[in-house]
Parts: sequence; C-alpha cells; structure tokens
Amino acid sequence: MPDLWIVVSLMAAIFQTVRFMLQKVLATSTLSAAGATFARFLYSAPFIALLLVGYTQATGARLPALDARFWGFGLLGGTTQIFATICVVLLFKERNFAVGITFKKTEVIQTVLVGAILLGDRVSWGGLGAILLGLVGLLLLSGEKEARGFRLSGMANRAAGLGIASGVLFAFSAVSYRGASLTLATDDPLMRAGVTLMAVVAMQTVIMTVWLWLRERGEMTRVWQARRVAVWIGLTSMGGSLCWFIAFTLQNAAYVKALGQVELILSVIASTLFFKEKITVREAIGMTVLVASILLLVLVI
Repeated sequence: MPDLWIVVSLMAAIFQTVRFMLQKVLATSTLSAAGATFARFLYSAPFIALLLVGYTQATGARLPALDARFWGFGLLGGTTQIFATICVVLLFKERNFAVGITFKKTEVIQTVLVGAILLGDRVSWGGLGAILLGLVGLLLLSGEKEARGFRLSGMANRAAGLGIASGVLFAFSAVSYRGASLTLATDDPLMRAGVTLMAVVAMQTVIMTVWLWLRERGEMTRVWQARRVAVWIGLTSMGGSLCWFIAFTLQNAAYVKALGQVELILSVIASTLFFKEKITVREAIGMTVLVASILLLVLVI
C-alpha cells in the first residue's frame, strides 16, 4: 500500500479538478472571478464545520489551542489562496482549461523555495531535479498558441503572468498551511487538518464578504442565485482542501504539490471531453514533460 500522504494527495487532485471545472463554468457564464472564488469558501464552510463537529463527537477528541503563530500562518495562507484562486479563474478566460491548470503548477518549484525560507524544509537533489524537469514542461507551455521554439521571452504575456502569479501565491499558501497545522499540539493529522481548514475558510469567507460588499456588492446576490452549482464547488473544495491539509501534515509541502501534478492528466481529460477544447502539439509536449517529472519524483522520494 502507498503511504497515506500519497493517497490523500491523489484524492485532493481529483477533488480540485472537479472544483476548478465548476468554477470555470460559473466564471465564464454567471459570476466574476471574485464571485466564483467567494462561492468556494462560502459553500464549503458549513460542510467543514459539520465534519469537524462530527469528528470530535465520534472520537471524543478536544480541539487544540490556537496560538498567535497559528493565526499568522493561517491568515497568510488564506489571503494568498484567495488571490491565487482569482488568478486561476481569470486564466481560464485566456487559455483552455488544461493549459490553465498546467500554468498553476509553477507552484511546485516555488513551494520548494518558500518551504526552505519559511519552514526550513529541504528537498533531495533527486527531488529537485524532478521538480526542475517539471519547470521545463511549464516553459514549453508558456508561449502563445502560435509560439515556436523554446524562449523565456514567451512567458511575457498575460496568461503566463497570471499562471506564474498563481503559482507563487499557491506556494505561499501551501507552506503557510503546513506551518499553521504544525503549531497545533496534537499528533492526529485529521484533527490538525480539520481545525486548520475550518479556521482558514472562516477567515477567507469574512475577507471575501467584506471585499464584495465594498467592490462588487451585487455579486453576492449572484453567488446565492448560482447555489445549485456553487454548493458542489463547496463540497469538492472541502474534500480537496481536507486532503491537501492532511498531506501537508504528513509530508514536505513541495513533495505533496509535486505529486499533485497528476491533476494535469485529469485537466486534459476535462478539457477535451467536457469543454471540447483542442490541445496543440506544443502544449501536449509540455504536459508530457510534466508527467515525466511526476514519475521521476515518485521514484526518488
């Protein structure tokens, strides 16, 4: 049997792919990028609360104390995740679904750097090589559809900018969540994940409510009107976030995010079968290189 962190990371990738599919549908037809992001937090919060209450009742476990370091890490992670999600939703309007998700995967190499800075996490030379190979795949994807060759200048476009920005922000988010969960005085990974997730989503919901009230007041009404679809965003968001948080408590965030690149394969399937989008040869090559980096990473860790 594979290690638990591998299983939950794969489950997280599945949940996240479905959630982004739903957000793409809403963002291109009903809601703004901020509205589609808000829907994720608003509709997941009740399910997370019920899950945490049910778990404590079933196990008799007590909630751990939350100190200033926990709230600091949680606020940093929650805020950067909001902006990262908005970048990804905006990216879906620039490129197809699969390429949008692939751009987001710049978070892997950046998670290594952020993890080293914030938490002192280290990655082996073999693991770093696998992650760098994945970066090559991302460079292949960075050019516009008509791009030829392999040039760093190909990253000087809006889609690449949004993708790289989302990667940086998701990297800070992932490492911050790991930092928050590790401050909790419990060895139970489910409790750590549940408490961290509930606290973060509560903060995110408040932040987004204030933002929309000040800047896009009518968007909250549209989020409610879209509840039949948005509630599924909440459920898949809860499932994905819970799995990510469990994985972060068990393993280096860089390894977790690197294995999570399996989401790329799922995004190709969604892009071609569900959204009926075409993938160019260059994009296919870039994705293939990324898949190779995933397999290499699994072999060296």
